[in-house]
Amino acid sequence: MRAAVFIGFMGVVLGTAFYVAWHLWRLIPSLGWKIALGGLFGLWTASFFLGFAFLEKVPMRLAVPLYEIGNTWLIAFLYLLLAFVLLDICSVCRIIPRGVLKDSWGVFGCVAVAVTALLVLGGIHYHHKYREELTLKTSKPLEKPLNVVLASDLHLGYHNRKAELGRWIDLFNAENPDLVLIGGDIIDMSLRPILAGNYSEEFQRLDAPILTVLGNHEYYSDVEGAEKFFREAGIGLLKDSYADTLGIRIVGRNDRSYPCRAALHQILPPPGILSEAKDLFTVLLDHQPYNLSEAEEAGIDFQFSGHTHRGQVWPISWVTDAMYEKSWGHHQRGSTRYYISSGLGIWGPKIRIGTRSEYLVLHIIPE
Repeated sequence: MRAAVFIGFMGVVLGTAFYVAWHLWRLIPSLGWKIALGGLFGLWTASFFLGFAFLEKVPMRLAVPLYEIGNTWLIAFLYLLLAFVLLDICSVCRIIPRGVLKDSWGVFGCVAVAVTALLVLGGIHYHHKYREELTLKTSKPLEKPLNVVLASDLHLGYHNRKAELGRWIDLFNAENPDLVLIGGDIIDMSLRPILAGNYSEEFQRLDAPILTVLGNHEYYSDVEGAEKFFREAGIGLLKDSYADTLGIRIVGRNDRSYPCRAALHQILPPPGILSEAKDLFTVLLDHQPYNLSEAEEAGIDFQFSGHTHRGQVWPISWVTDAMYEKSWGHHQRGSTRYYISSGLGIWGPKIRIGTRSEYLVLHIIPE
């Protein structure tokens, strides 16, 4: 099934890439420039596909730029596609003359400058990390007021490197947290750069215990290798299980990628056993924010999820908003509060347009 989806995706990408390349070819007036710029665009397109095929086989010094250049093409291509679709619609509706889309350095320059500006500004925006803050009051007993840092979708690998992780760890430590919770997808697509770069050293600098759950990308990369890395990094992993710490309960669900994951009511203690469980403030980590009603029905106090990235770039954010009950931000069902994170890191190109990279600081205090 996954292979069929991948083949279909690649087919759509190739077809629309031809559409974009055809428009670029028509816009450039000179044959020499057509060949030169068309060749560059072809190489850029090829780098995206070569990354999928050879990323794990080439030396690291080549793999990193191949990943970043190839995946940046994907965003550039998206906006070139949108630009040419819009121009074609305007041409058909006679809003602009048909001849404008042929042999025109002016239109070519406008499109190129606009797309380049979006990529540059999106890259700057991605590197700014937003701090979201939430205070929850509870009548349940607490050992003390708690300061919890939560993040999701770090996507460490060929693009989010060890130095970037170090910057994030510094942000976490600056909050003086009692606990750090990660909502899945710590790993991007491969363990190779993580192990080669000894990224575990950065996690060991955290001034608080850290717990996580598996995301879909841990399954894409190598779930057993990911679990081994978590142990080496001192990251506690919750797989359809819970941990009581600091007077609260942290429940961690396995990702939906795992076909045999337990239902939420199967993870929590049965009624009559550990009866004091109902008196614990309960935080649920569930990577993908589907079926939010489950947490409400189970009496969860707070659920934290990620996965959506809110599409990473506009207008893909419209797609995620339509797919999920809540694709980003604060939410509430009954007495259960939720936060769906757009992620701290990112998959693919380090570009965000219309979305943001963020972490959450949760204060749990007595009423």
